[in-house]
Amino acid sequence: MSAARLVRAVRESVSGLPPAFWWLWTSTLVNRLGAFVATFMALYLTLDRGYSASFAGLVVALHGLGGVVSSLVAGVMTDRLGRRPTMLAAQASTAFSVALLGFMEHPAAIAAVALLVGMTSNASRPAVAAMMADIVRPEDRVRAFALNYWAINLGFAVSATAAGLIAEYSYLAGFLGEAALTLACAVLVFVKLPESRPDRPARPEGASAATGEEPAIGLGTVLRDGRFMGVVGLSFLISLIFTQGSVGLPVAMGSAGFSPRDYGLVIAVNGLLIVLLQIPVTAFIERRDPQKLLVVSALLAGYGFALTAFAGPVWAYALTVCVWTLAEIVNSPTQMSLVVRLSPVHGRGRYQGVYNLSWAVAALVAPLMAGFLIDRYGADWLWGATGVLGTVAAAGYWLLMRGLSEGDSGTGTAVTGSATAAEGAASKAAEPLPAG
Repeated sequence: MSAARLVRAVRESVSGLPPAFWWLWTSTLVNRLGAFVATFMALYLTLDRGYSASFAGLVVALHGLGGVVSSLVAGVMTDRLGRRPTMLAAQASTAFSVALLGFMEHPAAIAAVALLVGMTSNASRPAVAAMMADIVRPEDRVRAFALNYWAINLGFAVSATAAGLIAEYSYLAGFLGEAALTLACAVLVFVKLPESRPDRPARPEGASAATGEEPAIGLGTVLRDGRFMGVVGLSFLISLIFTQGSVGLPVAMGSAGFSPRDYGLVIAVNGLLIVLLQIPVTAFIERRDPQKLLVVSALLAGYGFALTAFAGPVWAYALTVCVWTLAEIVNSPTQMSLVVRLSPVHGRGRYQGVYNLSWAVAALVAPLMAGFLIDRYGADWLWGATGVLGTVAAAGYWLLMRGLSEGDSGTGTAVTGSATAAEGAASKAAEPLPAG
């Protein structure tokens, strides 16, 4: 891509988005600048505390279990209480629990507080995604989610490098630093972000569902939506692969004799590449077939991690990160756009909560999987398993998206239709939101 085309792609990517989106984007960036616990928990437990890979996997799994619980609860809160109150409560409680974790000494206390951190740190995700869908027009959502993902990884690239250096001197400083930045994020949300939850129009007296009004949405509605739950299942497989970047990879590198600084530099490649490539790649894929994009990204993710089995020096690990990072760049905005398309307006919080459940369950299963395979059979078995998972996910995306293109009349289609009918009005109502 030429310099002129790159500049045009950047300009087109950032233009036309409402001020509220950019405050939400800024809060995401600030939050990710402090990311430490999720990235360095495994190294903290194995290298600093001297626990086994299996115990580290158990603690990180408890962190994931907290996310499983909070994804559903936070999704309901997002729809009932609103996006802004949910984010404020989640971020303030995350700041407290992360700081507390840094002072825990007993293994049981570490495990218990890790569970609490998992609950609080995942609770804001449904609210953030729902707010983004509220305030951004449907035709701008792919690039909005891409820009938000870009902010996540810009913060991650900076924090991973800095945290790797901090970890060599004081893990406690990393915990306290994350707590401070998360608290700053809560202040930013309180000061600058208005509530964006669309008002549900009152049903006229005597009116019925036959009038075309969107029916009430509950968790049961989401769980019965077969097509959407298919997306959630495939997201779980992809999440199980990508989570190994913060669970299996640091443990494997630590076992191979590499330092936290080495791992920090390697994993920072992931964030750096996303910062450099997310915008131009999104401009390239925005109008392309989502079926092909999701299939190719699943294969790149699985086999990108599988290549880690052949890595020796640090630069070889960095090359494998390049492969699965490209998968991440393509998969994230494409899949998020699909999730929003399948979500009815007044059920966005619940739908996002269940979708985020796939990542939370993966965060629970992935460390157990990594710890078991590394301790029993060695890291190469873990990397082989990721190749298998990527292949299964690619086949699943191909089948699911083929069904979508054929216009199957299942539950998912009905949900998509109700969402499409209401999205225009909701987006227009969201556009004039003030920035502060």
